Amino acid sequence: MEDCYKKYGLGLRKYVSQKIDDDGVVEELVNDVMLAAINSGESFEGRCSEFSWLCSIANHKIIDYYRKKKIKTVLFSVSPMFEEIADKALTPERDVLKNELKEEIKKTFGEMKQGYRNILRLKYLEGWKVEEIARKMNTTIKAVESKLIRAKKEFRQNWAYDKKKN
Repeated sequence: MEDCYKKYGLGLRKYVSQKIDDDGVVEELVNDVMLAAINSGESFEGRCSEFSWLCSIANHKIIDYYRKKKIKTVLFSVSPMFEEIADKALTPERDVLKNELKEEIKKTFGEMKQGYRNILRLKYLEGWKVEEIARKMNTTIKAVESKLIRAKKEFRQNWAYDKKKN
């Protein structure tokens, strides 16, 4: 393993850091790539260079990073539109991941109670303010805020996107 680090560590760090701008995460992913390479070394068939093979593993680790870390954080950020969030969070090379995300959001919405689905739609998809939702629903701002908290909790509980990837 030490030889692998000496031979490919610097190049792999440079490759990963082109896609992720956090040195701590880059280092963690490089370590994950090296560990995955060691664990699956017998599957390397030599059809490409060892460095290309490591970069391929790195690509999978980078995609997993975005799935596990970024997407969940991004979903309930201050921006009101899920699609807009996905566009900002995912680079063009992640179009497939973006489409998966959109489908999973639709699926998760479909599994939710109607009232929770409606309040999340108004708040995050249509961009309504809590006060507007309270007026429309003929209730108090506090009631809407409480319902939003419960709706987000249900969304997170039904959210299977990163559970199925583990």
